Amino acid sequence: MGLFRSKKIQSLLIFIIAVVAILWIFQDNFLNISILNKSTSEVEVAESQNSDAPYLEKIDNFIIKEYSKEQVLLHTIEADVYKSFKNSPVQLETVKVTTFDEYQNEDLTLKSNRAVIFKSGAIHFIGQVEIKTMSGISHEIDTELLIVKDGQINSNRSIVYLGESAKIMAEGMDMNLDKDIMNLNGEVQILQDTGAIIDTRDLFINQAEGVKKYLSNEPTVYQSDKTIVNADKGIDVDMNSKLTKLFGSVNIVNGTGSSLESYDLIIDQSNGGEIFMSNSPSRFKSNTVDIKSNKMHYDAISNKLKLTDEVVAIYE
Repeated sequence: MGLFRSKKIQSLLIFIIAVVAILWIFQDNFLNISILNKSTSEVEVAESQNSDAPYLEKIDNFIIKEYSKEQVLLHTIEADVYKSFKNSPVQLETVKVTTFDEYQNEDLTLKSNRAVIFKSGAIHFIGQVEIKTMSGISHEIDTELLIVKDGQINSNRSIVYLGESAKIMAEGMDMNLDKDIMNLNGEVQILQDTGAIIDTRDLFINQAEGVKKYLSNEPTVYQSDKTIVNADKGIDVDMNSKLTKLFGSVNIVNGTGSSLESYDLIIDQSNGGEIFMSNSPSRFKSNTVDIKSNKMHYDAISNKLKLTDEVVAIYE
């Protein structure tokens, strides 16, 4: 009986030591959150830890809450499995981090299959991460390094943003969590589910209040299977209405060698179509004809062009 009690006491002491160590990790009341892929050295250290490697402590259904000095809840960290090691970072499996605003409402939620915690209090998420803001909008981002601080998410590394019907690649990002507004920085490429590819720079993503728009003021190239479009003053992609607006001077080229010039073009991709429309002066040129008009309607699928309103044609 004495031996049994001694073992129980030892187990209790180990548990208390583990809890004290966890609290020491988070003593600074500051949460650094970053997402790293397997190419970084710190994650390579974490990846070298085999899940079957000896650990000091294992806790199932782990949760820890951190409060400010005024006893205001700052964030919680939950995981299906917590493992601590002697000389390696803590490992978490199936992780959820939730931050709270001053009114104790959920401000931000991050989920990942795996993460590691360093003694500094920094958390490195490994692999793809789902971000859910206070408005309920979810964002899936895959990047080498993502930092969350003071209501902002920032990265100066290459990122992949997974939208509902498009995958977007950029050279960095900034995001305001309160307004569901994101800037994708540098060279940006949008791969739409329709097969169209859009190349631009410094893309602005607005998903506030049900809006789903991608906007840029930089020169843009739209390319589909049948058509290449160049615009010099930017783009506005409305994912809800399936309408894409290309601003400024627009040049449309197809595989026949002809070209179509216009201004402020609208591309309608609804119902699986690809229709180009403009109510601005337009000009169609080929080897045999030069046609000018004030309005244009071009169906790229059927390859039919309609030029209307004060049409002037010159045939050779």
